[in-house]
Amino acid sequence: MAHCGLVLLSLWLCVQSVPIGVDNTKDKPQEELEPPQSADTGLHYDRYLREVIEFLEKDPHFKEKLKNANMDDIKQGKLAKELDFVHHNFRTKLDELKREEMSRLRMLIRAKHDIQEGNVDHQALLKQFEHLNHGNPDTFEVEDLDRLIKSATNDLENYDKGRHDEFKRYEMMKEHERRERLKNMNEEDRKREELQYEELRKKHAKHPKVNHPGSEDQLKEVWKEADGLDPEDFDPKTFFKMHDSNGDGFFDENELEALFTKELEKVYNPDNEEDDMVEMEEERLRMREHVMNEVDTNKDRLVSMSEFLAATKKEDFLQKDEWETLDQNPVYTEEEMREYEQHLANEANDINMKSAELQKQREQLERQQEELNAQKLELQQVDSKKQQQLFYRTAMIDV
Repeated sequence: MAHCGLVLLSLWLCVQSVPIGVDNTKDKPQEELEPPQSADTGLHYDRYLREVIEFLEKDPHFKEKLKNANMDDIKQGKLAKELDFVHHNFRTKLDELKREEMSRLRMLIRAKHDIQEGNVDHQALLKQFEHLNHGNPDTFEVEDLDRLIKSATNDLENYDKGRHDEFKRYEMMKEHERRERLKNMNEEDRKREELQYEELRKKHAKHPKVNHPGSEDQLKEVWKEADGLDPEDFDPKTFFKMHDSNGDGFFDENELEALFTKELEKVYNPDNEEDDMVEMEEERLRMREHVMNEVDTNKDRLVSMSEFLAATKKEDFLQKDEWETLDQNPVYTEEEMREYEQHLANEANDINMKSAELQKQREQLERQQEELNAQKLELQQVDSKKQQQLFYRTAMIDV
C-alpha cells in the first residue's frame, strides 16, 4: 500500500496501487490496466483526475518521484516534467484517457449549445475546463499534467468554501420559506406555528455535551464507544493506527470526519423532526476544518502520524470546553437574509416580467392567427362566390 505525493492534491483520494514491473530494455505488449475505484473528490473532472493519478502511480520512476516531492514542487510544476520519463505503455494509456475526457467535454459543449439554441460563448466555456490542454486533443503531455495539478489544487482549496456557501443558501431558503408560510396564516395559526418552531429549536439545542473535535475527551470517547476499549488505556499511536482505515500512515479528510460521528449523534437524529441532516453534514465539515487547522501543520490536507502525535502533546489537546454547534453560531446575519430575500424578489420579478412578455407574445400570436383565419375564411368565401358565379354562367350558356 503506497501513499504518494500527488494524492495531496485530492481531498479524499488515497489510492492503493501495486507496482507493475516494467522491463525498459524492450517493449512488451500493452496490458489492459483497470484502475481501482477510489473516493469521489467532488470535482467535475473527478474521474479523469483519479485515473491519471492511478496510472502515474503504477510507473515505478514516477512513483518514486511522487514519494520524494513536496507540495511546493507539485504546485510549481516541477513534478509534471517527470512525465517525460514515464514508460510509453502508461503514456499511451494517458493519451487514451485524455481523448476520452476531450470527447466528454465536447458532448457537454454540444449539449449546452443545443439547450441555449446556439448562444454559447465557446471561449468562456473552455475556461471552465482548464484542467487539460485543448490545443492538443490527442496526446497527454507535460502541459496536461501541469494544468491538471494546478486546476485540482486550486479547485480543491476552494471546495470547502463552496460547500459553506451552498449551505448558507440552503439555510436562508429554509428560513425564507418559513417566513412566507407565516405571512399566509391568520394570527392564531401564526402564533401556534411560531410557538412550535421555538419548541423544536429548544428541543434541538438540548443535547449532551459535545466534546471539542480532536481533544483528548473526544478521542477517548471514540476509543470507548466505537472501539470498545478502556479510556484509561488510551494510547494515541494505537488510536491512529486503528483509525487509519487504509493503512497509508495518514488521516485523510474522510477518515478524520468518521471520528466525529459519535459527537454528531448527540445532536442529530434522523428520526427527530427538529434535527436537519444537512446541518449535521455542515457540522461535520466544520469539525474537520477545525482539526485540520490545528493539526495539519504542513497544510497538505492530510494528517500524518507525527502531526497527530505532536497535537496530543499540546495544551489544547486537554481542552474541556464544549464545542459550539451551528445553533450557537448562525451562518448568516439578518442583513444577509434581507439581501437574499431581495435577491429572490428580484428573481421573481424578472420571471414575472418574462412571463408577462411571453404572455403578450402569445396573445399577439393568437391575434395574428385569428386574423389569418379570418382572411382565410374571407378568401374561401370569395372563392366560393366566384365558383358559384362561374357555375351560373356555364349553366346559362348551356341553356
